[in-house]
Amino acid sequence: MDIAHTSKPRQNRPSRPVIVVKVGGAFIDAPDKAALFFDALKAQQQDHHIVLVHGGGNHVQRLMDELNLDTQKVDGLRVTPQEHLPYVVGALAGTANKSLVALARQSGMAAVGISLADGNMTTCQQFSNKHGAVGTVMSGNKKLLQTLCSDDFFPIVSSIGCSAHGALLNVNADDAAVAVASVLNARLLLLSDVEGVLDNQKMPIRKLNQADIQTLIEQGVIRDGMAVKVNAALNAAKQLGQPVTIGSWQAPNIISRSLDKTAGTTISPH
Repeated sequence: MDIAHTSKPRQNRPSRPVIVVKVGGAFIDAPDKAALFFDALKAQQQDHHIVLVHGGGNHVQRLMDELNLDTQKVDGLRVTPQEHLPYVVGALAGTANKSLVALARQSGMAAVGISLADGNMTTCQQFSNKHGAVGTVMSGNKKLLQTLCSDDFFPIVSSIGCSAHGALLNVNADDAAVAVASVLNARLLLLSDVEGVLDNQKMPIRKLNQADIQTLIEQGVIRDGMAVKVNAALNAAKQLGQPVTIGSWQAPNIISRSLDKTAGTTISPH
């Protein structure tokens, strides 16, 4: 059923709380992702603005394989040669972004698919020559995102940025989400296929601060990929000056439940 969107500008809308939700390639590939959009719609109806930021490394890699293009990583980061950039941009800002817009529409949301480059919302620069067209990102102008949110649109932002000289750049999606959250002074929710940080009894830990994290890493409770994820969330929380939540997009009502700390793990910046 086609959902009509009627604009209802309100002067007080930009001051409503904003939640930036970041998802990755596993979410884009999943068959059961519609529930997250219904949850986003529910949170929007409960007086929150929602912005989705996405990556899509799996999507890009699949396309590279289909085109028989070799890919490599340097220092843990995917290299994006200039000749690969049109395919990366097409996969992330095109196919992945618009498929999410379509699903959001099906769920009843008035989605707008954009990238980090739109509206000067962020500023990007090349990370290093050896990584090719890979960029670092900083927050920029909030006007576009604020305008969309104030009229109850649902921005879906791909992690393709642009330098001041007009060069397109592939940006790490976690870094992109932090920059967007910084632009809007928003809460950040980092979603993957893990429900949060688990204790030594495999039970979810609802709240962590820097001292807790250091202790659990030293004890080996938090290790490997989760240690990387938790430290990234802690750095994001410090940069934003407010808590960041790690959770699973598969968890029921993850957006609304993250606000009252009954889902996922909330990382405190203090």
